[in-house]
Amino acid sequence: MRRHEFQPGRLLAGLVLTAAGVLYLLDAAGETDLPWFLVVPMAVGGLVLAALVGLVTYAVRRDRRDRITESRDQ
Repeated sequence: MRRHEFQPGRLLAGLVLTAAGVLYLLDAAGETDLPWFLVVPMAVGGLVLAALVGLVTYAVRRDRRDRITESRDQ
């Protein structure tokens, strides 16, 4: 498999959704008494944060790519 670039937004989204799934599993097993209105905002907030991280990552990589292109042109 070829190496691919690191995507922190996707990593963050995966971690947040995994945490929400684990919390729901713990609630279903009877280990915790977790209200639904606690997990849903956590999952939505995590997805929003992951989107922001993805946008920042894209902007940084685009800026870096533009700088390399400009330096080669000169």
